[in-house]
Amino acid sequence: MKKALIIIGSFIGVLILAVAGYAYHLYSSVQSTVDDQMHVSIEREKSAKRAIEVDVEAKEPLAFLLLGVDTSNVESGRSDTIMVITVNPEDESMKMLSIPRDTRTEIIGRGFDDKINHAYAFGGPEMAMDTVENYLDIPIDYFMAVNMDGFQDIVDALGGVTVDNPFSFTQSGHRFDEGEIFLEGEEALAYARMRRQDSRGDLGRNDRQRQIMTAIIDEGAHLSSVTRAQSILDAMGNNIATNLTFEQMMKIQSNYRSARHSMTTLEIDGHGDRINNIWYYIVPEEERQRVSGKLQAHLDLERAVANNTDNDDEDDDA
Repeated sequence: MKKALIIIGSFIGVLILAVAGYAYHLYSSVQSTVDDQMHVSIEREKSAKRAIEVDVEAKEPLAFLLLGVDTSNVESGRSDTIMVITVNPEDESMKMLSIPRDTRTEIIGRGFDDKINHAYAFGGPEMAMDTVENYLDIPIDYFMAVNMDGFQDIVDALGGVTVDNPFSFTQSGHRFDEGEIFLEGEEALAYARMRRQDSRGDLGRNDRQRQIMTAIIDEGAHLSSVTRAQSILDAMGNNIATNLTFEQMMKIQSNYRSARHSMTTLEIDGHGDRINNIWYYIVPEEERQRVSGKLQAHLDLERAVANNTDNDDEDDDA
């Protein structure tokens, strides 16, 4: 049977959503899962940081917000995992930044400072996207929210993942030895959640979450077993919400897929502090600007602004 590239926006998703090699007859099943189960409409046509909506056909750099939510309803609740992924198809690269959930910042739409993970609870994906893009001063084009409890179903559907563990620890009844280890779904969830035994706290946990994300991308990109396809579709449809449509995923996969081969992870450094007896993660302004600058450069924002200005001048001349 003839095979075709089919995108499955697994919560690797954010990235190019590239699970390739599925048989042609699964096309309609994938489309139905994405558009009927995963897709949610949001009241936000484009990012406030873009003059016009990002052009996927022109292969303009993109930014995704990936949220891990500890609730079966992925359209609400606190987002205890917050990752931003930028994709630049011209230099075939991606950057991944984890934002500590307790980071203190302005909640856009509420007018006060709070923990950044509260934005999703207060106003769903729109408020989370607006708050993160205001904090990093970059556009956020698409979001994907994943039920972290159901995330283990996705790992199991893929047949497990392999990560390189920097030190031994136990979590939720599981022991994780130092070195390369293979994880099934329940183990992967425990591995990604461990925080208290790590001297780096949330930053260490963010590293493990990025490891799992990268492992899922790699595993998904090499998956060719048609017999696993329906299990993967079921796991995604039950546990993922996104504003991406199937058509958009197909275009992104076609135009951006080579970028997944080069991923750089970024960290944002800060310190813990209590304000009004509430613990926050405080990021110095110069550190926020440093990270923001790296993401802006990766998204070629200066060039995008210049192009828009040129277009405006042409319109004026006309």
